[in-house]
Amino acid sequence: LGARVAVQGFGNAGVTFARLASRAGYRIVAVSDSRGSIGNPDGLDVAAVEAYKREHGTLSGAPGAMTIEDALFAPCDVLVPAALENVIHQDNVGRIQAKVILELANGPVTPEADEALRARNITVVPDSVTNAGGVTVSCFEWQQNLAGEHWSAEEVDQKLQTIMTAAVNDMWQTSQTLSIPLRTAAHSVALCRIRDAMGAA
Repeated sequence: LGARVAVQGFGNAGVTFARLASRAGYRIVAVSDSRGSIGNPDGLDVAAVEAYKREHGTLSGAPGAMTIEDALFAPCDVLVPAALENVIHQDNVGRIQAKVILELANGPVTPEADEALRARNITVVPDSVTNAGGVTVSCFEWQQNLAGEHWSAEEVDQKLQTIMTAAVNDMWQTSQTLSIPLRTAAHSVALCRIRDAMGAA
């Protein structure tokens, strides 16, 4: 724990991730939204930054933080693009300083940037897995409606954790076994599941 995390995009997804990661012991060293970027190498007070954003509608000028160019380029261990697609592209990928990129947004890394990151041994954890929790919980809602049931928040969290942990493990093991990137491994697992489902139909 204590790894440095930068979050680009401080909306619902980014705020929630920053809050949970901070509680888990990670240092949130940089955050940015569409109007400002701030950072602190010693770690930001996420609750204070969140409160400031609610009051002022922007991160710009948050007390106790330094204005930075963009959280995308902050020195960090884990970069979490949580806003728009294609924000990491061939023209700026060389400035990424993270060791791991966790795609919380849909498609934040272009294919060209993906190749450049791979060449630099920067691990990209794909959006098809990292932000699949929302769709999974929507499926839970559908299941509850069909059965006329109501699950507690604790039950939903437990079911989600079981499914997501299995998904990550399957992706990781496939990546290691076949020596392929995590994105390719996630697609491979998905295609194998579709094949198996069609064969069983």
